[in-house]
Amino acid sequence: MKTNIDFNKASFKDFENIPDLNAFERAEAFYEFTGYMESHGHMNYRFLTLGGCGPEMWVTSPFHKTPQKCVSLVSNDYLNFTQHPKVKAAAIEGIEKYGTGAGASPLIGGHHIYHQMLEEKISSFFGRSPDSAIIYTTGYTANSATILAMLKKEDVAIVDMAVHASVYEGCKETQLKMFPHNNLEMLERILKETKDKLTRMVIIDGVYSQDGDLARMEEIYDLTKRYGGFLMVDDAHGIGVLGKNGRGAIELCGMLDKVDVISGTLSKAFGHIGGFVVADPKMINFIKYQSRQQVFSSTSTPAAAGLLKAIDLIDEEPEWRRRLAENVAYFKKGLLSLGMDIGNTESPIIPVKIGDAHKTGDAARLLLEAGVYANAIVYPGVSRKNARIRTSLMATHTQEHLDLALNAFAYVDSKLGIAAA
Repeated sequence: MKTNIDFNKASFKDFENIPDLNAFERAEAFYEFTGYMESHGHMNYRFLTLGGCGPEMWVTSPFHKTPQKCVSLVSNDYLNFTQHPKVKAAAIEGIEKYGTGAGASPLIGGHHIYHQMLEEKISSFFGRSPDSAIIYTTGYTANSATILAMLKKEDVAIVDMAVHASVYEGCKETQLKMFPHNNLEMLERILKETKDKLTRMVIIDGVYSQDGDLARMEEIYDLTKRYGGFLMVDDAHGIGVLGKNGRGAIELCGMLDKVDVISGTLSKAFGHIGGFVVADPKMINFIKYQSRQQVFSSTSTPAAAGLLKAIDLIDEEPEWRRRLAENVAYFKKGLLSLGMDIGNTESPIIPVKIGDAHKTGDAARLLLEAGVYANAIVYPGVSRKNARIRTSLMATHTQEHLDLALNAFAYVDSKLGIAAA
C-alpha cells in the first residue's frame, strides 16, 4: 500500500493513525513496514525465547532461525527470583491449594485469602498498616487504573516527561502538565501556575526505565509540599533492588514515610506478574471500589502465592542484591573503559547510547551474532536522537557472562563505531 511515510526514517509511532486510512489499511501499511525492517535486519522485537528467564537464554530471531544460546541482557528479573527454588515451591503450593485462577473480579468473589495475605505483606514491607496496599494484575494497570480513579477533570497531573507510558494512559481523564526530566525550575513554575486546582499530583519514577537514573526525589517532594501538592512515585525498577533493605529508590532517599502514593510491579525484582499501590488506607479503600480494573477484571492467579516467599527473600537472602550491585559496578566499569556513553545510570539498567536509530538496530543484530541478546530502544521509546542499546543485569550473571558481553560491545564498536566521540 502506498503511503507518504519514508520507511527509512519511520518508527512504529508513525503508523498509529495515518490520515485517510481505515483501521485495516493502517494495519496493511504497518505490515509492509515491519517486513521492510526485517529485510534490513532491524526487526529486533518479539524474538521467541526457549526456557525461562536467566542469565542465558536460547533465542530465535529473523537472523537466526535455529535457537541460539545467548547471554541475556533483556530481563528485568533482576534477582532471578523467577527461578528461585523457594519461590517456585510456594507458587506450586498455591496452585495445588487454590487451583489455577481467581474466578472473578475482587469486588464480586475473586478476592481470595492469598490476595489478602499478599496485600498485607506488601503493606508491611513498606512499614505501613495492613490495609495500606492493593494489588493489580499488572504493573501497568497499577499506574493507569489508579490514576484514572484518583484524578478527574478538575485535577491536574504534573509528570516528569520520562515517566512510564502507563502513567500517561492514567492521565487521560485529568489535566496533564509535563516538566523536563528532573527539572525543578519547571516543576516549580507549573506548581505555581496550577494553584487553583483541587488536586495537584506530581508523578515521577524512582528509577527511570530507559536511562536507569534516579529521580531528584527529596527536592521534588519538598517543592511539591511547599505548594500543597501530593507526590506519587512509581518505583518499579528500584523496589527489591536499591536501598539498604531493598525498599527501592524511595528508601535510598529516606522517603518511605513521606511519599503519598507508591506504585510498583511484581514482575521485576519479585519475579512474578502484577502490580501494587501503597497509600493511606482511606485512599486504598477508595481505589478498591472506584478503580475499573478492580471492579471489572479478574485478579491474580494462585501462583501469586510465590510472591509471598519472594518478598520474604528480600530480607532473608540479601546476598542477591549484593551480587547484583557487584555485577552492575563491574559492567559499568567495563563499558566505560570501552568509551561507551552510559549516561547517569545508578541502577541495573545500563544504556549504551548510540543516537542513530539505524545504527542502533545494526548494533543489536551484531550483538546477537556475537551471542548477546540486548534491547534496541528507539523512538518513541526514547527521543529520536537518543536511540540506545538498553541492558539489564541480573544477580545470576557471572563475570564470564559479563566479559562475553563486553567483548561483544567491543566487536560492535569495531564494526560500527558506537563508542562516544
